[in-house]
Amino acid sequence: MAVAIALVVLFVGAGGLLAYDSSLTNTIAHGIKVGGVDVGGLNAGQARQRLRDAYATRLADPITLRYRDRRFTLTPRAARLSIEIDGSVQQALSDTRASNLFTRVWRSLTGARVSDEIDPGIRYSQGAVNRLVSRAATTIDRQARDASISYSGNSISPVGSQAGLQVATAQLASQIGSALNDPGPDRAISIPVTRTLPHMTTSQLAQRYPTIITVDRSAFTLRLWKHLRLAQSYTIAVGMVGLETPAGLYHVQDKQVDPSWHVPNSAWAGSLAGQTIPPGPQDPLKARWMGIYNGAGIHGTDELSSLGTAASHGCIRMTIHDVIDLYNQTPLGTPVYIA
Repeated sequence: MAVAIALVVLFVGAGGLLAYDSSLTNTIAHGIKVGGVDVGGLNAGQARQRLRDAYATRLADPITLRYRDRRFTLTPRAARLSIEIDGSVQQALSDTRASNLFTRVWRSLTGARVSDEIDPGIRYSQGAVNRLVSRAATTIDRQARDASISYSGNSISPVGSQAGLQVATAQLASQIGSALNDPGPDRAISIPVTRTLPHMTTSQLAQRYPTIITVDRSAFTLRLWKHLRLAQSYTIAVGMVGLETPAGLYHVQDKQVDPSWHVPNSAWAGSLAGQTIPPGPQDPLKARWMGIYNGAGIHGTDELSSLGTAASHGCIRMTIHDVIDLYNQTPLGTPVYIA
């Protein structure tokens, strides 16, 4: 390079060298880029125009987030997006003139390039980005739903499980930031979403609920379900008016063979109130007992004429044969739905 410079000085003289360099004052060195946009070899006005053209889409078109049929937009105005074009061009010129006179002239004569990447001074509101991400997450996110059972007095129906959805908010915010900083024309972003699995799937329901009891008080029928399929139906008696068998979903809380009767302290019990009647002729709880809620339960009876009626003091009565059969198939914790 020294030889070349010497030749230049020899032919044009020092004054010519200074004059030539002065003519380059408004020209940016080759290889300088602003935010990835090559402005080398351009004068200040040309560089500003190239940057305006390169960033025109970003300054005009919104960013669009997409997930299935959902759309969310962020306009440059809402993002408070700004680009320091004039300052970036001035920085490019300053960087060009930072080297010495001989180096500048040498670059110009030989087309040598510099490696210089200038930050275009892009600014935007991180708060606006965060609010957009939050709005997308609020709309799209959903909790995973476990499979469950829908009960009625005469049927049970599986309610299917559903996977959950969760927007990857940190990743999405980063993608929006990259789109705001990238002069490229693509303004569409696919929202990153992860799926969360339920703890209980539909295919697991039958295993989770091997036994279910449903009670249809109006039809005086108790049904036993095994692995979600009807296994047996029994005729029963339920609570009389004023002492109704309680409706709702319960579970078998305790089981007894030949249970004693712990008489409630209620007016209907008369002189027996508060007493314990051991198994025998005076004990109305025959053969088996399955407690379900607050003193109410399922038991056998020898008052067969009461079956098919509302005759008990809140319990569910069955024939002795039927209650033994049910007892043997019903583990503790079995759901009991009373309609």
